[in-house]
Amino acid sequence: MYDQYYGFSSRPFQLTPDPQFYFESVSHKKAMSYLGYGLSQGEGFIVITGEVGAGKSTLVAHLMERIDPAALTVAQVVTSALDDDELVHVVAQAFGLAVEGHDKAGALGAIERFLQDEARAGRRCLLVVDECQNLDLTALEELRMLSNFQLGSHPLLQSLLLGQPEFRRTLAHHPGLEQLRQRIIASHHLEALDENEVEDYVRHRLGHVGWSGHPALGEGLLEALYRQTDGIPRRVNQVMNRLLLLGAIEERGELTQTMLGEVVTEMSADQTRGTHRRGDLREAPAASPNALAEGSLPAAEVAALLAGRDARTAGLEAAISELQAAGIGQRAEGDEALSPEDARLAEARFAAELERIEARLEQQEQSFRHVLAMLIEWLEEDPSREAA
Repeated sequence: MYDQYYGFSSRPFQLTPDPQFYFESVSHKKAMSYLGYGLSQGEGFIVITGEVGAGKSTLVAHLMERIDPAALTVAQVVTSALDDDELVHVVAQAFGLAVEGHDKAGALGAIERFLQDEARAGRRCLLVVDECQNLDLTALEELRMLSNFQLGSHPLLQSLLLGQPEFRRTLAHHPGLEQLRQRIIASHHLEALDENEVEDYVRHRLGHVGWSGHPALGEGLLEALYRQTDGIPRRVNQVMNRLLLLGAIEERGELTQTMLGEVVTEMSADQTRGTHRRGDLREAPAASPNALAEGSLPAAEVAALLAGRDARTAGLEAAISELQAAGIGQRAEGDEALSPEDARLAEARFAAELERIEARLEQQEQSFRHVLAMLIEWLEEDPSREAA
């Protein structure tokens, strides 16, 4: 939605890693240098770690664009809690090998033959393993064993290991991983963006989709964005997505710190509501929008939610009209029947009631805006929902 409103060619802050939006921070530049050196060695392990959302997957996507597939065959694995047997089969599948049954020896044999065939064809093989902090220690040892495959004196497999900070600590200190540590030829920890880099990052992504100053970035906005996200790229993307969506919904030509505060507050509320059970969400007035964000709210429930909002808004507007009419009538009658003091008291009661109802109307409007934002995000996050 907001990309159309602001005239962007696409959404600049999507969460899916996209090498076209690759931004080279100081830390990312160092990581690419280590990757280049490591790949030139053609053996052992390269390790890249970083916080959740630091940009590891985007870095790999950028690397894949620079690799010549005629010279390097790459298999990528995103791990869950795998043991050694499971890992071997997952690696075989990643290289496109069909292994019947669950025979580990058969899977290892298939992998070795494949690696030898690739080497004879003049191609090296790289295994990219993401989320390595989830791997069992036996699986990490199995990765080391896979690195033993050779054709003569030529190593057949090199591995790039990606993980969160706890994986870095495990590698550094676990006594059972000494042999694997000895085979690490390059390692780097991705740092968060600094304040200047956050500004450059936002402008880089906006510029990539044709941004020409609309919407304007309000004074102090990017500095506040850095403080709210700690410079983690994925967090920056999440907040900027919601901020641009809010700007489009409210037809704003400038994104401000006030709007950023509203977005951060709403996102914090979403996370809080997300800790409750689904059954609890259905009973909480403000929780249904979070079910939208989870992609689990049926269309009928969305329609009912919006219809209920419209009915409540109409009721409040009618109440305001009635109060206004009653106030006018009361003032007319007060000229004849009420003392000046009574008239002032009646006027004050009317003003207080009107203020209370208007506050409720504003609250309903904010709730509706939040529901609309969640609905748009839910529709846009999956291409199959575009028809809706």
